[in-house]
Amino acid sequence: MNSCQKYFSACLLALVSQAAFAQAPALGAASAFSVLGGTAVTCTTSVITGDVGVSPGTAFTNTGCTIAGGVPPATNVAAAGAHNDLIIAYAALQSAPCTGTLLDTIPASVTLAPGVYCTGAALTATGVTLTLDAGGNANAVWIFKIGAALTGTSFTVVMANGGQPCNVFWAPGAGVTMTTSALMGTILAGGATGSITLTGGSLAGRALANVAVTMTNASVLGCATLGGSGAASCKGRDRDDGDDDDKDKEHRKCNQGVGNGPEDCDPGHSDRHKPSNDERGGTPGDPGRKGGNS
Repeated sequence: MNSCQKYFSACLLALVSQAAFAQAPALGAASAFSVLGGTAVTCTTSVITGDVGVSPGTAFTNTGCTIAGGVPPATNVAAAGAHNDLIIAYAALQSAPCTGTLLDTIPASVTLAPGVYCTGAALTATGVTLTLDAGGNANAVWIFKIGAALTGTSFTVVMANGGQPCNVFWAPGAGVTMTTSALMGTILAGGATGSITLTGGSLAGRALANVAVTMTNASVLGCATLGGSGAASCKGRDRDDGDDDDKDKEHRKCNQGVGNGPEDCDPGHSDRHKPSNDERGGTPGDPGRKGGNS
């Protein structure tokens, strides 16, 4: 008799629990980018916090944009792998079973619990607010599988009760057009016609497109900057820029004193060329006394 037969009730409860919660896709190298286009990224008088990449295309146009992060051609190597991982993640989302259904048009402001929500065709939202209520679970995940295009005008998404923007995933079957909207989550426009157009407004998350990303007077605040457990779920594996240094790690290496808290780095996991105080025998409250770095 196997364990599931012996403990049928416990196993059934586990299966129901797994079915009740959406699972975040593995973004791989794509998680390191705030904006990623397959053929082109065009940015006009906008603000981007995080890395920008284009692959397999090379067209990157920056007209009056402020970008706090890497840009092409410096990100070209990483973008190649990121584009491949985007397509894989998009396919995974398309196979996720639906736990709820949305009308093609969101008629009024609504609140949704975590889950996988599907539409038969396009999804349109105009002048409404979508509240994503985590119910106190910071790891709660929302996935929106949209049959065709996603269009929003003055559309606002807000998180409630511990919800994290980087645990929200939009997977449209066609392009995405957001106008003067405040969207949260990662857009994976991974289909054959998957482009993203942001005009005005903001995105807290990532804009990842199989084709092109076009931004005008908009802002993207990437997941690496957002706080909470959602930021951790947004971060992926090391960003390989082709060299052998530590600067491309998602968690920066640091040479902090013994007992210091995390400052965007891994405590006790310093740059291999310059061991930190705690790795060289220092004691908490007495940094630098045992030959560590000052």
